[in-house]
Amino acid sequence: MLFELPYGREKLRIELPDSRINGILVSKLHEYKPLKNAAELIEAAIRNPVSSPGLAELSKGKQNIVLIASDHTRPVPSRHIIPPMLREIRKGNPNANITILVATGSHRISTKAELVEKFGEAIVKNEKIIVHDCDNSEFSEIGILPSGGRCFINKKLTDAELIAAEGFIEPHFFAGFSGGRKSVMPGCASRSTVLANHCSEFIAHPKSRAGILAGNLIHEDMLWAAKKAKLAYILNVIIDQDKNVIHAVAGDAEKAHEAGCKFLSGYCKVKAVPSDIVISTNGGYPLDQNIYQAVKGMTAAEATVNEGGVIIMCAKSGDGHGGMDFFEQMANEPDIQKTLDIFLKRNREETVSDQWQTQIFIRVLQKAKVIYISDAPDEMVKALHMSPAHSMAEALEMADKMLKKSNAGITVIPDGVGVMVLDY
Repeated sequence: MLFELPYGREKLRIELPDSRINGILVSKLHEYKPLKNAAELIEAAIRNPVSSPGLAELSKGKQNIVLIASDHTRPVPSRHIIPPMLREIRKGNPNANITILVATGSHRISTKAELVEKFGEAIVKNEKIIVHDCDNSEFSEIGILPSGGRCFINKKLTDAELIAAEGFIEPHFFAGFSGGRKSVMPGCASRSTVLANHCSEFIAHPKSRAGILAGNLIHEDMLWAAKKAKLAYILNVIIDQDKNVIHAVAGDAEKAHEAGCKFLSGYCKVKAVPSDIVISTNGGYPLDQNIYQAVKGMTAAEATVNEGGVIIMCAKSGDGHGGMDFFEQMANEPDIQKTLDIFLKRNREETVSDQWQTQIFIRVLQKAKVIYISDAPDEMVKALHMSPAHSMAEALEMADKMLKKSNAGITVIPDGVGVMVLDY
């Protein structure tokens, strides 16, 4: 059987013996064919806001307006979303002072080239764009999160008379879903606030999984921050495996997001097909730029791989590990259980950067070995407790040796960040 797996900006073509394939976990979302194109879907969402006045109406009489945008790590088609949002704001107030605030969370700062690729040259040239910096931006404290952590957000938000946000909704491996409230926190929060929210206690909670909002402590913190910051309006899209917009929601930050999550859940839940070998991806560019982000796609495989099995992860990772803290937490200690024990003993205020990603990565590694197909240096991959490979043939041969069998069953997940794998 031939597969074309997303790998960077290209496709990784692989052939697998039919006899070894136990199952293929694909979101039904990718079979969904909207009756409208991306522009029409976005316009329809703008014209039919959920539980909210339209953005033009909200903008009337508001002078200082902040439009939160996603950063370079997210495949949000911002160049198609931002212009109609700017149009609606200026329809409500032609003289509004608009700032596009790029929500980097605790990621690195977006480069100008990345901003141009994301927004287009016209917006970068003509609009006021500020890139959030979780360490060096000016912050305002807005209260105490339900988790008990102090909540600091970018002062541009507390100074604003109106806050709107764009984004996209996909399954999120510990926040339940991306999009909506995440634009404010972690998107525009201080590092200390992000750390408190991403503490080991919350990451270890059984409700901190893809597709779960009810009882998800991480989500509850994020929603509280968005409400306290007065995020008034969102325009979020849902995309298929080719990054095409197939659905859009707009309106109230909580209710519109819930509507988008409901739509998504109806298509991307898949039943686990346990196998000794599970092949997964991180959905290609931009989500597979580094190993840090690729942990997300591994969690889909984790949900269906047999205990002691092998995950073959395909992620181009041209940017390397993606975070020095993440890398050192894994590379500096050969005993991953010792690292996990240290994390679990820390209280919320003692959380360190990237600890959450490392914690989830360790959880994956404790269930299965990981073979990593990428462009990252072999020594880097080995330092992160994985086995490097550069082709599927090589990876399968390695997996067979690890399992000491040549006919182990295989489950394939072509888009590991696009499915919610459930055991039901």
